[in-house]
Amino acid sequence: MARKRKGRPVNGVLLLDKPLGHSSNHVLQKVRRLYNAQKAGHTGSLDPLASGMLPICFGEATKFSQYLLDANKAYTVTAKLGETTTTSDAEGEIIEQRPIKCSAQEIESTALSFIGSSKQVPSMYSALKHQGQPLYKLARQGIEVERQARDIHIDKLTVESITSNTFSLYVECSKGTYIRNLVEDIGEQLGCGAHVIKLRREWVAHFDNASMVSMEQLQSLRDNEQFDELDGLLLPVDCALEGYEQQILDADAAHYFCHGQPVFAGAECVSGELVKVYDESELFLGIAIVDDDMKLAPKRLVVRE
Repeated sequence: MARKRKGRPVNGVLLLDKPLGHSSNHVLQKVRRLYNAQKAGHTGSLDPLASGMLPICFGEATKFSQYLLDANKAYTVTAKLGETTTTSDAEGEIIEQRPIKCSAQEIESTALSFIGSSKQVPSMYSALKHQGQPLYKLARQGIEVERQARDIHIDKLTVESITSNTFSLYVECSKGTYIRNLVEDIGEQLGCGAHVIKLRREWVAHFDNASMVSMEQLQSLRDNEQFDELDGLLLPVDCALEGYEQQILDADAAHYFCHGQPVFAGAECVSGELVKVYDESELFLGIAIVDDDMKLAPKRLVVRE
């Protein structure tokens, strides 16, 4: 017999404004306890040094978290010139200091040269896994492994400020882009080195930062036993699937679909595309792939109590 999960069957997505000084997993576990939720996961780690948007998926929403992991993101970052560190940020030890001889114009033009497609080698202090172990855990043991360069794309980059030894950027980028690596690469091109001293994730996918909720807000609602208000902060399970085509099924088709059986797709569907599926009451049932027979083959189904 399967062990019954502790907590409530909470479903939905919370846009947390992650505070400084804590790991993503630490705040995830705290939020899960505040909600007394059975199951929760986050969609893309932020270092303790970083703050900002950390989407947390509860329950059935965890099945669709990959679509937020794969989404574009935006950051504001401040970097210090003249120093490189073991971790490419202020949490690491300084390993080299060099004089700053570049002008503000050179800093701006160098930073802007990174707009577009390029390849980036992930840092050993990233959460990327090697044989099941996060790279940062191996790095802390003094172990370095070979990392393959990955394709990334900087959609937008704006230089927001420059001082005698710092610069600040606003960056919109593809998944898998490491801002610490970007800053380090800019510093190397300038010849003086650089590392991150402040980092904030401004948005993920189509979610804007006005929708974020702080830990203080959550704690206050929990302390005052305002559980309905806590649940009211959650976005629906299908919110990660913005922009995908959708299909509405009649009662019979919905029944078969929810039992894992392919059903005929609408004439407007295209073979191979991913489709959101709803019943006639607009209840979200899950996602499907349109197969070669023009049927909606279930890929992820929402399970309801």
